[in-house]
Amino acid sequence: MSRFAYVNGLYLRHAEAVVHVEDRGYQFADGVYEVCEIRNGRLIDETLHMARLERSLKELRIALPMSLPALGVVMREVVRRNRVREGLVYLQITRGVAPRNHLFPAEGTPPSIVVTSKSAPSSAGDRKAEKGVSVISVPDNRWERVDIKTVSLLPNVLAKQAAKEAGAYEAWFVDANGMVTEGSSTNAWIVTPDGVLVTRPAESGILRGITRTVLFEVAKAAGLTIEERAFSLEEALAAREAFFTAATAIVMPVVEIDGRPIANGAPGTVATELRRRFHEFAAEAPARVRG
Repeated sequence: MSRFAYVNGLYLRHAEAVVHVEDRGYQFADGVYEVCEIRNGRLIDETLHMARLERSLKELRIALPMSLPALGVVMREVVRRNRVREGLVYLQITRGVAPRNHLFPAEGTPPSIVVTSKSAPSSAGDRKAEKGVSVISVPDNRWERVDIKTVSLLPNVLAKQAAKEAGAYEAWFVDANGMVTEGSSTNAWIVTPDGVLVTRPAESGILRGITRTVLFEVAKAAGLTIEERAFSLEEALAAREAFFTAATAIVMPVVEIDGRPIANGAPGTVATELRRRFHEFAAEAPARVRG
């Protein structure tokens, strides 16, 4: 089956979808993106993703290429054309196409937009969650504005590759004070010996993950206590449980960090229950995508 993409107003076959060589996303990583889960043919937490997109664009002073409702229509159409029932939709907006210059392009230069979608059956993630995954720690060498979801992801790419080469699934960044910030594409959590959930505050140093945000509601409904504070790598190694969250992983138990097991080296009950209950709280867009 042919895949389709949306590029600057056109729905194109995926193999024919291209951007200009002087697009500032390519030249300067001058753009932002969002990734939204598709479940049962519906966009999950679209409103929250669009709010974060709008904030990211505002922080970089990039104009919205169209209204948020119109963006939603485009995303759902790309999902429909790709017949995705379970998977992801990716949205990227850059400052546009202009002659290469570090200065912003001329006023009125239209932003560029790309939307793609692909199937990713939830069963694959469920199988990983049953056994849990391992992570490694790497020094946090990113710029300070990681609260903006930009396409400038080279340190994340290198961290993810380092994890793969070490036989791990994810890498957790550790700052100069020995405190865990977040994963290369996920938010990091631990469960203390007293059963308290701990995750780093999202005011600075990490991206405010949408799955992370929804998990606060899930945990509250389950009667769990959450502390937003930094935690060290050593505290993570001594934790009752560890896990990470992301739209691509939901809640994923971590059973090993840097080759050392967490607790008994098996997925914990808290992470497993939070994963099971997550979609009871995640919002689905009202418009069903036809498969």
